[in-house]
Amino acid sequence: MSRSVRRRPVRLAWVGWCVWSALPAAWAQAEGAAAVQVVGTRAPSALGSVVADVVVLDREQLRATTADSVEDLIRRVGGIQLSRNGGPGQNASVFVRGSGASSTLVLVDGVRVGSATLGQTDLAALSLGLVDRIEIMRGPGSSLYGADAVGGVINIVTRRGAGAPWLQANLLVGTERSAEGYAAVSGAMGEFDYAFSLSGETSAGVSAVVPGDAFGLYNPDADGYDRVGLNLAGGWTFAPGQRVGLSYLATRLDAQFDSAEYLPPTFAPDPSPDFRNKLTTQLGALDWRGVFSPQWTATLRGSWQSDALDSGANLISRYDTTRGQLTAQATWAPTPEQQLVGAVDWLHEAIGSTDYTAPDRDNTGLVLGYTGRFEPFRLQADLRWDHNSVYGDNTTGKLGAAVDLPAGFSLRALIGNAFRAPTFNDLYFPGYGVPTIRPETSRSIEAGAGYRAGATTVNATWYRNDVSDLIGFQGDPARCPPGYPFGCADNTSEARLQGVTVQALQRLGTFDLTLALDWLKATDQATGQRLPRRASNQQSFAVDWNEGPWQLGGTVVAVGSRPEAGVTLSAYWLLNLNARWRFERDWQLEARLDNTTDQVYQPVKDYQGVGRQIWLGLRYDGRGL
Repeated sequence: MSRSVRRRPVRLAWVGWCVWSALPAAWAQAEGAAAVQVVGTRAPSALGSVVADVVVLDREQLRATTADSVEDLIRRVGGIQLSRNGGPGQNASVFVRGSGASSTLVLVDGVRVGSATLGQTDLAALSLGLVDRIEIMRGPGSSLYGADAVGGVINIVTRRGAGAPWLQANLLVGTERSAEGYAAVSGAMGEFDYAFSLSGETSAGVSAVVPGDAFGLYNPDADGYDRVGLNLAGGWTFAPGQRVGLSYLATRLDAQFDSAEYLPPTFAPDPSPDFRNKLTTQLGALDWRGVFSPQWTATLRGSWQSDALDSGANLISRYDTTRGQLTAQATWAPTPEQQLVGAVDWLHEAIGSTDYTAPDRDNTGLVLGYTGRFEPFRLQADLRWDHNSVYGDNTTGKLGAAVDLPAGFSLRALIGNAFRAPTFNDLYFPGYGVPTIRPETSRSIEAGAGYRAGATTVNATWYRNDVSDLIGFQGDPARCPPGYPFGCADNTSEARLQGVTVQALQRLGTFDLTLALDWLKATDQATGQRLPRRASNQQSFAVDWNEGPWQLGGTVVAVGSRPEAGVTLSAYWLLNLNARWRFERDWQLEARLDNTTDQVYQPVKDYQGVGRQIWLGLRYDGRGL
């Protein structure tokens, strides 16, 4: 970590210059009020109509990013931090507004995904090549989506077909024996639309664990990964306003990691075996959408999702999650400025494991949501009731209001509550799980101010989220039910998550400047200690220049110090650069330099990121073939 420490004055000066240069800029939501989102209301609606804190990363932003993965891209949005056990391909999750990975709901095309045993989604399983856009709602989302949306909701939208045939492809090669590429074709022919995407990535990587780690897991071999993904989607518009769609997504991640086996007679850690996580995720959906009039729209969707993980070396542990989901939803818009959404969700979850068995569980949810505009005011209200066959009933709601002021200014405020369900591990894992454990609950409040005029936009949000009945390890057997001599899962504590997020965009001629600043205070209310792995501050700043066939850009991500396991991890910053040259109408050469200054850092304790990495590639983007 010495190089990062020595360069701290340089990092602070750089971040200070970034803030100064972007202060007249603002809010990183570049699409504006005309952009369409789904995650904040469950029905397509203009981004400017919602009171909730929603960001949309569109197709062009995904194509231009210097991010190395889905999770790296998401963490550049204000209010979101990344927890990853090493570099790309390693276990990865995000914290939204300080909430843990189990308290952030991840959807793919509106369908809940991830492990029900761990209670979180490993974003390392998803490839950027399969993604069309990403919608992020920061703040409570249980009133629309049910369990686990305490910090927010991330909806990853895959490609769909429309219009003339469109072929996209790219191929990049990089150091550490790395390569990635994808091919996608989409379009429509008469009544039928189609989309096909295929992606692949590989890297030899570096050792995930640093030498001298606390648990003797270090193995000097490189921990690489291979990731492949397939997405198929098609639809038939059999009558005006009536469409039936079918989609299938499959991803496969094979990632090496460092761990140890403890064999007799000494039971000393042996890190020499080849440990691997082999994670297969599949998602299939059949849906119907009907537009009966400008006022009435209805959707029906049935989906199936599985998450299968084989983890280990000589001894393999298997954890399977299977979900079946049914949704019926109706949207009534009596005027263009008013929208009412009603929905019924049914979810069936089952797990399989080499370590234990557990009963299936079912959840039924009833949703009612409203958004409306009464110039200059905007209103939003959501209400949801959930009944789960294991942990009972939960009712959640959200209420928000905003006012658009003269000269491009706006104010908004929102309150809501949410909950996180206990995972199957929390309930049933041998020697740990307790079937009577309660869900975590939260109450949150936020207030924001914005400004938009011409090429300048701005938004700042203050939030506070009080979380009760946090599920954790209870080390005192006397506080556990009989039969837990070494401790158990329990509702152990309360936490307060509060902070400020500022985001900005400024266009200056051929330059685009974007900025995200995040200040977070996440504390255990019983001890007053900071929650682990949460940085008290994080900043990202990007400059993009476009002139004719040339595109140049750079991004700085600066992450503050984080507490973990009794130590404080040093702050670090990363600079990524990229260049693109369109030498023909549909052809483009690309170059990317990640971690330009070769920073040495630990994203989490005893794990290291990848050093400087060079990428060169070729991209094809042809429409109307």
